[in-house]
Amino acid sequence: MGLAWADSLAGATDKPRPSFIIILTDDQGYQDVGVFGSPDIKTPNLDRMANEGIRFTDFYVGQPVCSASRAALLTGCYPNRIGIQGALNPSSTIGIDKKERTIAEVLKTRGYATAIYGKWHLGYQRQFLPLHHGFDDYFGLPYSNDMWPKHPTQKFPDLPLIEGDETIQYNPDQSNLTTWYTEHALKFIEKNKDRPFFLYLAHNMPHVPLFVSDKYKGQSKRGLYGDVIMEIDWSVGEILKALKRFNLDEQTLVIFTSDNGPWLLYGDHAGTALPLREGKMTSFEGGSREPCIMRWPGNIPAGTVCREITMTIDFLPTLANLAGAKVPSDRIIDGKDIWPLMSAQPGAKTPHDAIFYYWGQELQAVRSGKWKLHVAHSYKRPEPPGKGGKPGVEVTRQIGLELFDLENDIAETSNVADQHPDVVKRLAQYMESARADLGDSLTGRQGKNVRPPGRIDTP
Repeated sequence: MGLAWADSLAGATDKPRPSFIIILTDDQGYQDVGVFGSPDIKTPNLDRMANEGIRFTDFYVGQPVCSASRAALLTGCYPNRIGIQGALNPSSTIGIDKKERTIAEVLKTRGYATAIYGKWHLGYQRQFLPLHHGFDDYFGLPYSNDMWPKHPTQKFPDLPLIEGDETIQYNPDQSNLTTWYTEHALKFIEKNKDRPFFLYLAHNMPHVPLFVSDKYKGQSKRGLYGDVIMEIDWSVGEILKALKRFNLDEQTLVIFTSDNGPWLLYGDHAGTALPLREGKMTSFEGGSREPCIMRWPGNIPAGTVCREITMTIDFLPTLANLAGAKVPSDRIIDGKDIWPLMSAQPGAKTPHDAIFYYWGQELQAVRSGKWKLHVAHSYKRPEPPGKGGKPGVEVTRQIGLELFDLENDIAETSNVADQHPDVVKRLAQYMESARADLGDSLTGRQGKNVRPPGRIDTP
């Protein structure tokens, strides 16, 4: 089974169907993986994935915050397009609409078994839960693990652990979450080893509050945060062992990434996005550029690196085409098929002319090629960050119309707008097109191609 096999598969309906595993972490920083430069966190299994597959250096999520990012990953759309903003809390009355099509729903048309273990965060009420959006099995928390009474900054009701559609426990011992999710994933792989499957393993960690099992407590030079990442790396290793054990290595694509950058407000309980600027909830690179590794022996060349722009919204059309499934044609899907990049085809380029950085409904920046243009907007940063699981002090800062050359200035430190007025004009035109399409609250624009979220039937 080699590259030719995978190439012939795309778009076909009578070829063998590969299985897919997406491993998503929560608030993990760009640098918090060994192969992405971590100086003090050991991630041998993720490093192995990169050595046996491909590492993406310019990989982005849909927005730098939980619910919006996850909505983008599963639907192939900018979250603004489908009405999901920010991080939905337990009192939210919206969620993913039943008319949207998730990766799971698309793959089920080709006979895939589907499951999610971990954090959902696309609506808590029954109609929004995974079993109503293409997944056969679910075990996990319906939203962020800080949305519970014991966390010092939150006053939400008890945190439900859900299996299927039913709450089986409140306020679970979170030190078991990574292990529990991994165990469910391993059982799913074994149960479906003789058929194609889609597994979405969405860890709650390393979102604060941080929890780790005894087997990794105190193991990292980076403190509790490093312990948590090491346990996630263990989980990745267990998944890879299972694929080897059941002879599924060469028919399973494994993808690893995070939902957004580190929550820097929490200081030593947060990750790092260095050398990128800022972190979660900002439109700087540290907010939405994430570590991404993909592995598929015999189909993705080992030890390759892709520096082209790619996004989580590309997962749906790419996986659909590899499975011989049809991408939804009755609605706008923003993602593109990136298999040529994943398979390191000679001369392959990003399919995106431009990508857009929204915060909520504000269009704050655009990237095209190596150029990134910010329009004037405010953002928050910690000054100082917190310690020991307590948040720091958040202050509001401003940025004006600024242009950065990300190829030579990855940290977004040198504004070169005055030297390149033609580039500013070109990127501003992309932004104007996005405002017309998706809207922009900064300029008071309503998007003409946005769709409403789902709403609960009975408030």
